[in-house]
Amino acid sequence: MILPTDTIVAVADGEKLNLFRNVGTETEMSLVAAPGEEVESVSGSGGQNSSSANPDQSRAEEDGFASGIIEMLNAQVLTNKFSNIVIIAAPKTLGEMRKHYHKKLDEALVGEIAKDLTGHSIADIEKTILAA
Repeated sequence: MILPTDTIVAVADGEKLNLFRNVGTETEMSLVAAPGEEVESVSGSGGQNSSSANPDQSRAEEDGFASGIIEMLNAQVLTNKFSNIVIIAAPKTLGEMRKHYHKKLDEALVGEIAKDLTGHSIADIEKTILAA
């Protein structure tokens, strides 16, 4: 995958979000950490309710965090803070995130990678993007 300069790379799972920006060129990617806003969990997302029939409260919390990430990214793309983004997330998290994309975020999407890379080095993230 080729990333335009200033593309945001969001690397997430159900508990953590790391943002990077490509300060390199389209031919030579160079990711650096980018400041991010606080992500607030969105309750009631994804239809996951904790009960005796479905006691997975942690899954509901992860879905709420994924929804919160997209809420923040939607707000940023709508205020023109970025125009290109790659989203890399654990498969279940990515599935929940997709449900909440705003049309403008969908238009800014350069690519998605369903892989958990939180906690990995920038070099690992760059290799994964190049291989996609």
